[in-house]
Amino acid sequence: MKVPSFLKLFLPGMGVKRWFFLALGSIALVAFGALCLVGEEGMRGLYTALLRHFPFLWRPVFGAAVVALGLAGAVLGTALAVRAILHAVSPHRGGSLAEALYQGRILRAAPHVVAVGGGTGLSTLLRGVKAYTANLTAVVTMMDTGGSSGRLRMELDVLPPGDVRNCLLALAEDEERMAKFMQYRFQSGEGLAGHSLGNILLAGMEQAVGGFDRAVEEASRFLSVRGQVVPSTLDRTDLVAELADGREVAGEAEIVADPAAIRRVWLSHPAKAYERALSAIADADLILLGPGSLHTSIIPNLLVDGIADAIIRARAEKMIIMNLMTEPGETDGYTASDHLKALAEYVDLRRFHAVVVNSAPPPPEILARYRAEGSEPVRDDLKGAKTFGLRVIRAPLLQVVELEGKATVKHDPHKLARLLARESRALRHSWTRWFSP
Repeated sequence: MKVPSFLKLFLPGMGVKRWFFLALGSIALVAFGALCLVGEEGMRGLYTALLRHFPFLWRPVFGAAVVALGLAGAVLGTALAVRAILHAVSPHRGGSLAEALYQGRILRAAPHVVAVGGGTGLSTLLRGVKAYTANLTAVVTMMDTGGSSGRLRMELDVLPPGDVRNCLLALAEDEERMAKFMQYRFQSGEGLAGHSLGNILLAGMEQAVGGFDRAVEEASRFLSVRGQVVPSTLDRTDLVAELADGREVAGEAEIVADPAAIRRVWLSHPAKAYERALSAIADADLILLGPGSLHTSIIPNLLVDGIADAIIRARAEKMIIMNLMTEPGETDGYTASDHLKALAEYVDLRRFHAVVVNSAPPPPEILARYRAEGSEPVRDDLKGAKTFGLRVIRAPLLQVVELEGKATVKHDPHKLARLLARESRALRHSWTRWFSP
Protein backbone atom coordinates (compact mmCIF):
# COMPACT_ATOMS: atom_id res chain seq x y z
CA MET A 1 0.00 0.00 0.00
CA LYS A 2 1.32 3.42 -0.94
CA VAL A 3 1.36 5.89 1.92
CA PRO A 4 0.19 9.45 1.09
CA SER A 5 2.97 12.00 1.43
CA PHE A 6 1.44 13.89 4.36
CA LEU A 7 0.97 10.67 6.38
CA LYS A 8 4.72 10.02 6.20
CA LEU A 9 5.00 12.79 8.78
CA PHE A 10 3.44 10.45 11.36
CA LEU A 11 5.34 7.25 10.58
CA PRO A 12 7.04 5.74 13.67
CA GLY A 13 10.53 7.05 14.21
CA MET A 14 9.98 10.35 12.40
CA GLY A 15 10.25 12.39 15.62
CA VAL A 16 7.40 14.69 14.52
CA LYS A 17 4.55 13.73 16.83
CA ARG A 18 6.29 15.02 19.98
CA TRP A 19 6.76 18.46 18.43
CA PHE A 20 3.25 18.43 17.01
CA PHE A 21 1.78 17.86 20.47
CA LEU A 22 4.14 20.45 21.95
CA ALA A 23 2.75 23.00 19.47
CA LEU A 24 -0.84 22.07 20.39
CA GLY A 25 -0.04 22.35 24.09
CA SER A 26 1.53 25.74 23.53
CA ILE A 27 -1.56 26.97 21.68
CA ALA A 28 -3.70 25.79 24.60
CA LEU A 29 -1.45 27.71 27.02
CA VAL A 30 -1.81 30.85 24.89
CA ALA A 31 -5.60 30.48 24.92
CA PHE A 32 -5.63 29.96 28.67
CA GLY A 33 -3.34 32.95 29.17
CA ALA A 34 -5.64 35.12 27.05
CA LEU A 35 -8.60 33.97 29.16
CA CYS A 36 -6.77 34.94 32.34
CA LEU A 37 -5.93 38.38 30.93
CA VAL A 38 -9.47 39.16 29.79
CA GLY A 39 -11.06 37.65 32.84
CA GLU A 40 -14.34 35.84 33.31
CA GLU A 41 -16.48 38.95 32.83
CA GLY A 42 -14.65 39.90 29.66
CA MET A 43 -15.12 36.47 28.12
CA ARG A 44 -18.81 36.44 29.10
CA GLY A 45 -19.32 39.85 27.54
CA LEU A 46 -17.56 38.74 24.32
CA TYR A 47 -19.61 35.57 24.12
CA THR A 48 -22.90 37.45 24.80
CA ALA A 49 -22.10 40.05 22.13
CA LEU A 50 -21.31 37.29 19.62
CA LEU A 51 -24.57 35.46 20.23
CA ARG A 52 -26.53 38.75 20.01
CA HIS A 53 -25.27 39.27 16.45
CA PHE A 54 -25.46 35.56 15.49
CA PRO A 55 -28.38 34.10 17.46
CA PHE A 56 -28.56 31.01 15.22
CA LEU A 57 -25.18 29.70 16.55
CA TRP A 58 -25.41 26.62 18.77
CA ARG A 59 -22.70 26.82 21.41
CA PRO A 60 -21.28 23.22 21.25
CA VAL A 61 -21.09 23.22 17.44
CA PHE A 62 -19.65 26.70 17.35
CA GLY A 63 -17.01 25.80 19.95
CA ALA A 64 -15.98 22.62 18.14
CA ALA A 65 -15.73 24.47 14.82
CA VAL A 66 -13.53 27.18 16.34
CA VAL A 67 -11.21 24.58 17.93
CA ALA A 68 -10.97 22.61 14.66
CA LEU A 69 -10.30 25.75 12.63
CA GLY A 70 -7.61 26.85 15.06
CA LEU A 71 -5.87 23.48 15.00
CA ALA A 72 -5.98 23.30 11.20
CA GLY A 73 -4.59 26.78 10.88
CA ALA A 74 -1.76 26.05 13.31
CA VAL A 75 -0.74 22.85 11.54
CA LEU A 76 -1.04 24.35 8.06
CA GLY A 77 0.84 27.49 9.00
CA THR A 78 3.68 25.54 10.58
CA ALA A 79 3.94 23.17 7.62
CA LEU A 80 3.94 25.98 5.07
CA ALA A 81 6.52 27.93 7.04
CA VAL A 82 8.87 24.94 7.19
CA ARG A 83 8.22 24.22 3.53
CA ALA A 84 9.17 27.78 2.61
CA ILE A 85 12.40 27.42 4.59
CA LEU A 86 13.19 24.10 2.89
CA HIS A 87 12.52 25.58 -0.52
CA ALA A 88 14.80 28.52 0.21
CA VAL A 89 17.60 26.26 1.47
CA SER A 90 17.24 23.59 -1.24
CA PRO A 91 15.01 24.68 -4.15
CA HIS A 92 15.53 21.47 -6.12
CA ARG A 93 13.72 19.46 -3.43
CA GLY A 94 10.53 21.40 -4.07
CA GLY A 95 10.15 22.28 -0.39
CA SER A 96 8.37 19.01 0.50
CA LEU A 97 8.31 18.82 4.29
CA ALA A 98 7.00 15.25 4.44
CA GLU A 99 9.50 13.93 1.90
CA ALA A 100 12.43 15.76 3.50
CA LEU A 101 11.58 14.39 6.95
CA TYR A 102 10.89 10.93 5.53
CA GLN A 103 14.27 10.81 3.83
CA GLY A 104 16.02 12.37 6.78
CA ARG A 105 14.66 10.03 9.47
CA ILE A 106 13.24 6.81 8.00
CA LEU A 107 15.61 6.18 5.09
CA ARG A 108 18.72 7.16 7.05
CA ALA A 109 17.70 4.85 9.87
CA ALA A 110 17.06 1.95 7.47
CA PRO A 111 19.40 -1.08 7.13
CA HIS A 112 22.81 -0.79 5.48
CA VAL A 113 22.79 -2.47 2.06
CA VAL A 114 25.88 -3.16 -0.09
CA ALA A 115 25.50 -4.11 -3.77
CA VAL A 116 28.56 -5.54 -5.53
CA GLY A 117 28.89 -5.65 -9.31
CA GLY A 118 29.09 -3.42 -12.34
CA GLY A 119 27.52 -2.64 -15.69
CA THR A 120 23.83 -1.86 -16.18
CA GLY A 121 22.79 -4.72 -13.89
CA LEU A 122 24.13 -2.98 -10.79
CA SER A 123 22.60 0.38 -11.66
CA THR A 124 19.22 -1.29 -12.24
CA LEU A 125 19.34 -2.86 -8.78
CA LEU A 126 20.31 0.43 -7.12
CA ARG A 127 17.46 2.28 -8.80
CA GLY A 128 14.93 0.19 -6.89
CA VAL A 129 16.68 -0.37 -3.56
CA LYS A 130 17.30 3.37 -2.98
CA ALA A 131 13.57 3.75 -2.27
CA TYR A 132 14.00 1.59 0.85
CA THR A 133 17.23 2.88 2.38
CA ALA A 134 19.64 5.80 2.17
CA ASN A 135 22.36 3.58 3.66
CA LEU A 136 23.17 2.05 0.29
CA THR A 137 26.69 1.41 -1.05
CA ALA A 138 27.53 0.33 -4.59
CA VAL A 139 30.91 -1.42 -4.86
CA VAL A 140 31.85 -1.08 -8.53
CA THR A 141 34.33 -2.98 -10.69
CA MET A 142 37.25 -0.98 -12.10
CA MET A 143 38.38 -3.28 -14.95
CA ASP A 144 36.49 -1.77 -17.92
CA THR A 145 38.65 -1.32 -21.05
CA GLY A 146 35.96 -0.78 -23.67
CA GLY A 147 34.19 2.21 -25.22
CA SER A 148 34.54 5.69 -23.80
CA SER A 149 35.86 4.42 -20.45
CA GLY A 150 38.60 2.41 -22.12
CA ARG A 151 39.71 5.34 -24.26
CA LEU A 152 39.88 7.71 -21.30
CA ARG A 153 41.74 5.11 -19.29
CA MET A 154 44.34 4.66 -22.00
CA GLU A 155 44.74 8.32 -23.00
CA LEU A 156 44.57 10.01 -19.57
CA ASP A 157 45.68 7.17 -17.26
CA VAL A 158 42.50 7.48 -15.19
CA LEU A 159 40.28 4.79 -13.73
CA PRO A 160 37.35 3.78 -16.00
CA PRO A 161 34.39 6.01 -15.08
CA GLY A 162 31.53 4.39 -17.03
CA ASP A 163 30.10 1.97 -14.47
CA VAL A 164 30.53 4.52 -11.67
CA ARG A 165 28.69 7.13 -13.76
CA ASN A 166 25.72 4.79 -14.25
CA CYS A 167 25.55 4.00 -10.53
CA LEU A 168 25.75 7.66 -9.53
CA LEU A 169 22.85 8.44 -11.85
CA ALA A 170 20.81 5.50 -10.53
CA LEU A 171 21.19 6.90 -6.99
CA ALA A 172 20.72 10.56 -7.98
CA GLU A 173 17.77 12.43 -6.52
CA ASP A 174 16.63 13.64 -9.95
CA GLU A 175 17.89 10.80 -12.14
CA GLU A 176 15.79 11.57 -15.21
CA ARG A 177 16.90 15.18 -15.43
CA MET A 178 20.58 14.54 -14.74
CA ALA A 179 20.72 11.60 -17.17
CA LYS A 180 19.96 13.98 -20.05
CA PHE A 181 23.33 15.60 -19.41
CA MET A 182 25.53 12.90 -17.90
CA GLN A 183 24.58 10.27 -20.50
CA TYR A 184 24.92 12.62 -23.50
CA ARG A 185 27.45 11.34 -26.03
CA PHE A 186 29.35 13.70 -28.29
CA GLN A 187 28.54 13.08 -31.94
CA SER A 188 31.53 14.91 -33.39
CA GLY A 189 34.76 16.61 -32.47
CA GLU A 190 38.30 15.30 -32.71
CA GLY A 191 38.87 13.05 -29.73
CA LEU A 192 35.39 13.75 -28.32
CA ALA A 193 33.12 11.69 -30.58
CA GLY A 194 31.70 8.71 -28.68
CA HIS A 195 32.56 10.02 -25.22
CA SER A 196 29.78 10.59 -22.71
CA LEU A 197 29.71 13.91 -20.89
CA GLY A 198 29.58 12.13 -17.54
CA ASN A 199 32.72 10.12 -18.30
CA ILE A 200 34.65 13.22 -19.31
CA LEU A 201 33.43 15.04 -16.21
CA LEU A 202 34.57 12.25 -13.86
CA ALA A 203 37.92 11.87 -15.65
CA GLY A 204 38.52 15.62 -15.48
CA MET A 205 37.54 15.76 -11.81
CA GLU A 206 39.91 12.88 -11.01
CA GLN A 207 42.79 14.93 -12.37
CA ALA A 208 41.50 18.17 -10.81
CA VAL A 209 41.10 16.84 -7.25
CA GLY A 210 43.93 14.32 -7.35
CA GLY A 211 42.09 11.03 -7.01
CA PHE A 212 39.22 9.02 -8.46
CA ASP A 213 37.63 8.42 -5.07
CA ARG A 214 37.54 12.15 -4.34
CA ALA A 215 36.11 12.82 -7.80
CA VAL A 216 33.28 10.37 -7.11
CA GLU A 217 32.58 12.07 -3.75
CA GLU A 218 32.35 15.49 -5.40
CA ALA A 219 30.09 14.16 -8.16
CA SER A 220 27.88 12.53 -5.52
CA ARG A 221 27.35 15.91 -3.86
CA PHE A 222 26.14 17.81 -6.89
CA LEU A 223 24.01 14.87 -8.05
CA SER A 224 22.42 14.63 -4.56
CA VAL A 225 23.12 10.90 -4.44
CA ARG A 226 21.21 8.77 -1.95
CA GLY A 227 23.87 6.42 -0.59
CA GLN A 228 27.40 6.17 -1.95
CA VAL A 229 29.30 4.73 -4.90
CA VAL A 230 32.79 3.38 -4.22
CA PRO A 231 35.30 1.66 -6.52
CA SER A 232 36.35 -1.83 -5.46
CA THR A 233 39.98 -0.74 -5.91
CA LEU A 234 41.97 2.35 -6.83
CA ASP A 235 44.80 0.29 -8.32
CA ARG A 236 45.34 0.08 -12.08
CA THR A 237 44.98 -3.52 -13.22
CA ASP A 238 43.45 -5.55 -16.05
CA LEU A 239 41.24 -8.58 -16.23
CA VAL A 240 42.83 -11.64 -17.84
CA ALA A 241 40.92 -14.72 -19.01
CA GLU A 242 41.90 -18.22 -19.98
CA LEU A 243 39.58 -19.36 -22.75
CA ALA A 244 38.33 -22.86 -23.47
CA ASP A 245 40.86 -23.27 -26.29
CA GLY A 246 43.76 -22.49 -23.93
CA ARG A 247 44.42 -18.92 -25.10
CA GLU A 248 44.87 -16.05 -22.66
CA VAL A 249 43.18 -12.73 -23.41
CA ALA A 250 43.83 -9.52 -21.43
CA GLY A 251 41.35 -6.67 -21.10
CA GLU A 252 37.65 -6.72 -20.24
CA ALA A 253 36.51 -5.50 -23.66
CA GLU A 254 38.81 -7.92 -25.46
CA ILE A 255 37.50 -10.84 -23.39
CA VAL A 256 33.89 -9.93 -24.16
CA ALA A 257 34.64 -9.61 -27.87
CA ASP A 258 36.21 -13.07 -28.11
CA PRO A 259 33.58 -15.74 -28.92
CA ALA A 260 35.45 -18.55 -27.13
CA ALA A 261 34.08 -19.72 -23.77
CA ILE A 262 35.78 -18.47 -20.60
CA ARG A 263 37.47 -21.06 -18.40
CA ARG A 264 38.74 -18.80 -15.59
CA VAL A 265 39.73 -15.17 -14.94
CA TRP A 266 42.34 -13.36 -12.84
CA LEU A 267 43.98 -9.93 -12.55
CA SER A 268 47.11 -8.93 -14.46
CA HIS A 269 48.48 -7.25 -11.30
CA PRO A 270 47.38 -7.68 -7.67
CA ALA A 271 44.92 -4.98 -6.63
CA LYS A 272 44.28 -3.86 -3.07
CA ALA A 273 40.69 -3.26 -2.01
CA TYR A 274 39.59 0.34 -1.44
CA GLU A 275 39.24 0.84 2.30
CA ARG A 276 35.78 2.41 2.10
CA ALA A 277 34.51 -0.62 0.18
CA LEU A 278 35.80 -2.93 2.93
CA SER A 279 34.25 -0.74 5.65
CA ALA A 280 30.86 -0.71 3.90
CA ILE A 281 30.90 -4.51 3.55
CA ALA A 282 31.85 -4.98 7.22
CA ASP A 283 29.02 -2.69 8.39
CA ALA A 284 26.38 -4.08 6.02
CA ASP A 285 23.09 -5.64 7.10
CA LEU A 286 22.48 -7.02 3.60
CA ILE A 287 24.99 -7.79 0.81
CA LEU A 288 23.77 -8.29 -2.76
CA LEU A 289 25.90 -9.93 -5.46
CA GLY A 290 24.69 -9.29 -9.02
CA PRO A 291 23.01 -8.98 -11.38
CA GLY A 292 25.62 -8.30 -14.05
CA SER A 293 28.03 -9.92 -16.47
CA LEU A 294 29.34 -12.91 -14.53
CA HIS A 295 33.02 -12.96 -15.54
CA THR A 296 33.52 -9.29 -16.41
CA SER A 297 31.38 -7.36 -13.88
CA ILE A 298 30.77 -9.51 -10.79
CA ILE A 299 33.79 -11.81 -10.45
CA PRO A 300 36.38 -9.00 -11.06
CA ASN A 301 35.32 -7.46 -7.73
CA LEU A 302 35.95 -10.79 -6.00
CA LEU A 303 39.48 -10.91 -7.47
CA VAL A 304 40.47 -7.71 -5.67
CA ASP A 305 42.50 -8.57 -2.57
CA GLY A 306 40.26 -8.44 0.48
CA ILE A 307 36.80 -8.12 -1.13
CA ALA A 308 35.78 -11.80 -1.15
CA ASP A 309 37.21 -12.33 2.36
CA ALA A 310 35.35 -9.26 3.64
CA ILE A 311 32.07 -10.56 2.20
CA ILE A 312 32.57 -13.95 3.83
CA ARG A 313 33.52 -12.45 7.22
CA ALA A 314 30.64 -9.98 7.21
CA ARG A 315 27.78 -10.82 9.56
CA ALA A 316 25.29 -9.48 7.02
CA GLU A 317 22.60 -11.44 5.25
CA LYS A 318 23.92 -12.31 1.76
CA MET A 319 21.91 -12.82 -1.42
CA ILE A 320 22.73 -13.47 -5.09
CA ILE A 321 20.63 -11.95 -7.87
CA MET A 322 20.65 -14.36 -10.81
CA ASN A 323 21.01 -12.96 -14.33
CA LEU A 324 18.08 -13.06 -16.73
CA MET A 325 19.90 -14.04 -19.93
CA THR A 326 23.09 -15.80 -20.95
CA GLU A 327 25.78 -13.70 -22.64
CA PRO A 328 27.44 -14.76 -25.91
CA GLY A 329 31.08 -15.70 -25.41
CA GLU A 330 30.82 -15.38 -21.65
CA THR A 331 28.07 -17.62 -20.30
CA ASP A 332 26.87 -19.54 -23.38
CA GLY A 333 24.54 -22.35 -22.30
CA TYR A 334 24.91 -21.51 -18.60
CA THR A 335 22.06 -22.57 -16.34
CA ALA A 336 21.42 -21.00 -12.94
CA SER A 337 23.49 -23.71 -11.25
CA ASP A 338 26.35 -23.08 -13.71
CA HIS A 339 26.40 -19.43 -12.61
CA LEU A 340 26.59 -20.50 -8.97
CA LYS A 341 29.30 -23.06 -9.73
CA ALA A 342 31.41 -20.35 -11.42
CA LEU A 343 30.92 -17.96 -8.48
CA ALA A 344 31.83 -20.70 -6.00
CA GLU A 345 35.38 -20.74 -7.42
CA TYR A 346 35.94 -17.17 -6.16
CA VAL A 347 33.76 -16.86 -3.04
CA ASP A 348 32.41 -19.32 -0.48
CA LEU A 349 28.72 -19.65 -1.35
CA ARG A 350 28.08 -21.63 1.84
CA ARG A 351 28.14 -18.27 3.67
CA PHE A 352 25.32 -16.90 1.47
CA HIS A 353 21.67 -17.22 2.39
CA ALA A 354 19.55 -17.00 -0.77
CA VAL A 355 19.51 -16.68 -4.54
CA VAL A 356 16.82 -14.71 -6.42
CA VAL A 357 15.68 -16.20 -9.74
CA ASN A 358 13.34 -14.65 -12.31
CA SER A 359 10.35 -16.81 -13.24
CA ALA A 360 8.88 -14.72 -16.08
CA PRO A 361 9.75 -15.55 -19.73
CA PRO A 362 10.66 -12.76 -22.17
CA PRO A 363 8.06 -11.80 -24.81
CA PRO A 364 8.31 -14.16 -27.83
CA GLU A 365 9.35 -11.48 -30.32
CA ILE A 366 12.16 -10.23 -28.07
CA LEU A 367 13.25 -13.77 -27.22
CA ALA A 368 13.59 -14.53 -30.94
CA ARG A 369 15.95 -11.58 -31.38
CA TYR A 370 18.04 -12.58 -28.37
CA ARG A 371 18.35 -16.12 -29.69
CA ALA A 372 19.47 -14.79 -33.05
CA GLU A 373 22.23 -12.94 -31.16
CA GLY A 374 23.27 -16.09 -29.29
CA SER A 375 21.55 -15.40 -25.97
CA GLU A 376 19.01 -17.50 -24.05
CA PRO A 377 17.09 -17.10 -20.78
CA VAL A 378 19.07 -18.50 -17.86
CA ARG A 379 17.39 -21.86 -17.20
CA ASP A 380 16.32 -22.39 -13.60
CA ASP A 381 17.68 -25.81 -12.64
CA LEU A 382 18.19 -25.06 -8.95
CA LYS A 383 17.18 -28.03 -6.85
CA GLY A 384 18.90 -30.33 -4.44
CA ALA A 385 22.70 -30.14 -4.34
CA LYS A 386 22.76 -27.59 -7.17
CA THR A 387 21.51 -24.87 -4.84
CA PHE A 388 24.72 -24.87 -2.71
CA GLY A 389 22.45 -24.81 0.32
CA LEU A 390 20.89 -21.49 -0.70
CA ARG A 391 17.21 -20.65 -0.31
CA VAL A 392 15.81 -20.19 -3.82
CA ILE A 393 13.44 -17.22 -4.22
CA ARG A 394 11.49 -17.27 -7.48
CA ALA A 395 9.40 -14.35 -8.76
CA PRO A 396 8.48 -12.61 -12.05
CA LEU A 397 11.05 -9.81 -12.17
CA LEU A 398 11.49 -9.16 -15.89
CA GLN A 399 10.73 -5.95 -17.74
CA VAL A 400 11.45 -4.71 -21.26
CA VAL A 401 13.14 -1.31 -21.61
CA GLU A 402 14.43 0.73 -24.52
CA LEU A 403 18.23 0.75 -24.39
CA GLU A 404 20.42 2.18 -27.15
CA GLY A 405 17.55 2.10 -29.60
CA LYS A 406 16.31 -1.47 -29.05
CA ALA A 407 14.04 -3.34 -26.68
CA THR A 408 16.16 -4.94 -23.96
CA VAL A 409 15.35 -7.38 -21.17
CA LYS A 410 16.22 -6.08 -17.68
CA HIS A 411 15.22 -6.69 -14.09
CA ASP A 412 12.32 -4.49 -13.02
CA PRO A 413 14.07 -2.41 -10.30
CA HIS A 414 10.92 -1.77 -8.28
CA LYS A 415 9.68 -5.37 -8.35
CA LEU A 416 13.14 -6.57 -7.41
CA ALA A 417 13.42 -4.08 -4.54
CA ARG A 418 9.96 -5.00 -3.21
CA LEU A 419 10.91 -8.66 -3.34
CA LEU A 420 14.11 -7.98 -1.40
CA ALA A 421 12.20 -5.92 1.16
CA ARG A 422 9.79 -8.81 1.63
CA GLU A 423 12.24 -11.73 1.56
CA SER A 424 15.33 -10.21 3.17
CA ARG A 425 15.47 -10.51 6.94
CA ALA A 426 17.39 -7.23 7.17
CA LEU A 427 15.00 -5.11 5.10
CA ARG A 428 11.87 -6.84 6.38
CA HIS A 429 12.51 -5.51 9.89
CA SER A 430 12.61 -1.92 8.70
CA TRP A 431 9.54 0.35 8.76
CA THR A 432 9.69 0.68 4.98
CA ARG A 433 8.15 -2.79 4.65
CA TRP A 434 4.72 -1.26 5.34
CA PHE A 435 4.43 0.49 2.01
CA SER A 436 5.57 0.43 -1.60
CA PRO A 437 7.38 3.66 -2.64
